[in-house]
Amino acid sequence: MTLDYLIVGAGPAGLQLAALLEADGKRDYLVLEQADIPGAFFATHPRHRQLISINKPHTGSDDPELNLRLDWNSLLSDDPALRFTGYTERYFPDADVMVRYLADFAAKTGARVRYGTRVTSVGRVDGLFEVRAGEEVFRARRLIVATGVSRPYLPAIPGLELAEQYADMSVDPRDYLDQKVLIIGKGNSAFETADNLMETTTLIHVAGPSSVRMAWRTHYVGHLRAVNNNFLDTYQLKSANAILDGEVKRIERDGTGFTVTFSFSRANEVVKELWYDRVLVCTGFAFDASIFDDTCRPALAIRDRFPAQTPEWESVNVPGLFFAGTITQERDFKRSTSGFIHGFRYGVRALHRILERRYGGDTPWPAEKLDATPESIADAVIARVNRTSALWQQFGFLGDVVTVAGSEARYHDEVPVEYFTGTGLRTADHDYAHAFVVTLEYGPEHDRVDPFDVTVNRIAQDVPGQAHDAAYLHPVVRHHHAGRVVATHHLAENLENRWDRPQTHVAPLVAFLGRCLSSAER
Repeated sequence: MTLDYLIVGAGPAGLQLAALLEADGKRDYLVLEQADIPGAFFATHPRHRQLISINKPHTGSDDPELNLRLDWNSLLSDDPALRFTGYTERYFPDADVMVRYLADFAAKTGARVRYGTRVTSVGRVDGLFEVRAGEEVFRARRLIVATGVSRPYLPAIPGLELAEQYADMSVDPRDYLDQKVLIIGKGNSAFETADNLMETTTLIHVAGPSSVRMAWRTHYVGHLRAVNNNFLDTYQLKSANAILDGEVKRIERDGTGFTVTFSFSRANEVVKELWYDRVLVCTGFAFDASIFDDTCRPALAIRDRFPAQTPEWESVNVPGLFFAGTITQERDFKRSTSGFIHGFRYGVRALHRILERRYGGDTPWPAEKLDATPESIADAVIARVNRTSALWQQFGFLGDVVTVAGSEARYHDEVPVEYFTGTGLRTADHDYAHAFVVTLEYGPEHDRVDPFDVTVNRIAQDVPGQAHDAAYLHPVVRHHHAGRVVATHHLAENLENRWDRPQTHVAPLVAFLGRCLSSAER
């Protein structure tokens, strides 16, 4: 049997796509998972078991769409029982809850998963993908890889093999009693580890060539989160620990410990040898492309950490090979949220729609019909930006698109912006002349603004005409015509994230839309 879609990996992304395909009921598909349970990654990671994806069941709202802004763990489903917020009230949940949630999601959605099926090789024969798992061979017209980042990303440091890896190191603080510990890496896994060991170690050094970047400043949730940054206090308040800015040049065994040669990037001593009892490597993970043979090996990007992808999440060099989940962050690396469940759940839904458009008989993108008047379009835009979770989470990456053909407009939800600009949304009965793309975005150079510095001259709230310089998240509407952006309107930022004040938000938007529609008619 030849499947329409074969999905490799039953983590959150694989399950999300399977649930969408199952509900749609139009395609033959199967998910292959090497473990005996879905979401097996979360059975061991993060190593210290606390998720940093927020979970807030008490929002004061009964709007399920709005509530997803504060629920970073749920997958998309019409079943209210499949909201992660019903599983725990912990703001930062234990990873074991995620394991239980994903098992329930897989069972209740009827996702077709073959567990205990480890893929050993992937090839392409006569236009079909052949996926081998032991003695079995599965064939499919399209292959979607949702395996996540499953191999350690290891910098090229001589002697690194002597160090302990994040995936294998002990997480019992008593195992590090009275020891000097070096942690290589400056991400959340490194600081999560440092926080766990502070009470028992003699000292901890956290080292890496890049600057520590705080998520509260960059608005990228993969940068260092406040829940993991207690270590920074111990460094700045001179409590034995330190952050070393520079490069580890080599690691050598020295008696019962290790001598590490370190090249500082800012200190006066250019190169120095430091001694430690333990060296831990917390430098993140990368995509494992080893299962692919030469007939369909995907090109890699970003220091070979991710597969290189088109705006449709298709391999740039292997047609029919698509990607889902955290590996899709190659498209918005450290800019938006495709690397995390609360981001890629919407990316997977968009991928499903893209696949249906492409392989399902030109199935149109779901859309609501509107009158092509400034007032009607403005009402639809305001209603969406006040409650959408997808545009909120995938800021600047996903957009709503309003297409206009004569007296009819159509409102399309959650379209990848680069997909729209490259492919468009035209159908046989709707050959639109121009369109409006609606996104939520932070302002220019927002990551250079200290959000807690009251002396910084920030743009005033609710002031029309100044929003283009605002640092905080706010709606942006761009008028597209003849393949290019011809006009842009920013809605004034608002503390309550509601953009419906008549004179502040609605009237300027109606005026902008009116000007654009009038100019397009001429």
